[in-house]
Amino acid sequence: MATTLVKTSFDFPGQTAEYHGKVRDVYTIDNNLMVMIATDRISAFDVILPEGIPYKGQVLNQIAAYFLDASADIVPNWKLAVPDPMVTVGVKAESFPVEMIIRGYLTGSAWREYKAGCRELCGVKLPDGMRENEKFPEPIITPTTKAAEGHDENISREEIIAQGLVSEENYKIVEEYTRRLFDLGTKMAAEKGLILVDTKYEFGLRDGKVILIDEIHTPDSSRYFYADGYEERFEKGEPQRQLSKEFVRQWLIDNGFMGKEGQKVPEMTPEFIQSVSERYIELFEKVTGQKFVKADENDLTYRIYRNVSSCLLSLKSH
Repeated sequence: MATTLVKTSFDFPGQTAEYHGKVRDVYTIDNNLMVMIATDRISAFDVILPEGIPYKGQVLNQIAAYFLDASADIVPNWKLAVPDPMVTVGVKAESFPVEMIIRGYLTGSAWREYKAGCRELCGVKLPDGMRENEKFPEPIITPTTKAAEGHDENISREEIIAQGLVSEENYKIVEEYTRRLFDLGTKMAAEKGLILVDTKYEFGLRDGKVILIDEIHTPDSSRYFYADGYEERFEKGEPQRQLSKEFVRQWLIDNGFMGKEGQKVPEMTPEFIQSVSERYIELFEKVTGQKFVKADENDLTYRIYRNVSSCLLSLKSH
């Protein structure tokens, strides 16, 4: 099996803080820049699974960079450089404590709630008589709070503004940016024979301006269907062919794990890990239209430290 990066502990020049998320490790430099490392960790149901997935970090980082570049002219973002296949360096922003989830189709957790009788999601009214994987008349925005620990909670636009999580003025901008990005992502996916089903975006303030932060349109933050055969499968009520992390969630559910107390993560065999890695690589190639080039994985830690340090040096000298 290829080497995986599941833990980092760096001390970069000028480092002022570090944060370890479920998948990404973020290092703050001079309280002004962010070094975001996409590790090979994988999470589902808000639980970090015990094994890393080879090349997953590289896939996530490079897909995000691809879409950040493609959308920079319609929505300003945090990215400055990609010094390493697993790392993006960008400006630090004060992040909003909400994630903007936008859905073009009724699927996943939204479908599970709908099936249980729910007809309103985050303040958005849902029409009766919809079926799984059906396209919404218009994409809907269903934000969640960003939980430091545990599960993110659904929240409405009104609650976000009332609780002062985001000002009304900024929320309007965030909503507009969310729609623009989803529109672009949908068009780019369609060109590759894919359907961008739903995704999430995160935003923050930098010098008083709203900017896009974190990753976009990756398999960890988005769900894609293959366009070919979508209608046919939908008509027959069959599951859609997906390119997303949903297959990992499904595997866990099939093996009796949904992140609930007392449940045990099933054994991740080398074959399963390999299959997940291949799915991520397939997604990279499908979504970007580029061939995935596996980076040299010998001594990942040293490679990242060297590449990031020289990048920070060159950014400082500018």
